[in-house]
Amino acid sequence: MTISRLSKDSLFLKSAIRYFWNCWGSDSNFKFYEDCILHSLEREDTLPNFYILINEGKIIGTYALLVNDIISRQDLMPWLACLYVEKAYRNKGHAAALLQHGLEETHRMGYERLHLSTDIEGFYEKKDWKFFDKAYGVGGDEFRVYMKLTK
Repeated sequence: MTISRLSKDSLFLKSAIRYFWNCWGSDSNFKFYEDCILHSLEREDTLPNFYILINEGKIIGTYALLVNDIISRQDLMPWLACLYVEKAYRNKGHAAALLQHGLEETHRMGYERLHLSTDIEGFYEKKDWKFFDKAYGVGGDEFRVYMKLTK
């Protein structure tokens, strides 16, 4: 298994854009995901960055490091978002590996902590993420904000 940052010369670029959209998007926002990812490819030392987990030439998971997660806590950054592992590969440590990779990448970029927002309770606590606060999405939905030190 390999975790790769998407880049201009990535063999998986087009399929990765579609994969992110299929996991997280809706019928009306393919262009949003495509535009976000394509504009992230310019420099690897700044945010945002998008990552894929590859097994035997197939994308089986994702995550992203973002400037914001489109929630009310615009004062916090960076954000881990779009964490996904295919159902057939779950409960095998792949999500933990993606989370750890995100922490390492964030530390490499000079950040001391990483945040994420979710409506899921229990999963991130098991991975030693600490509940930090509540935040709200543009539609008014409440999210749990977690934080973890990068080192």
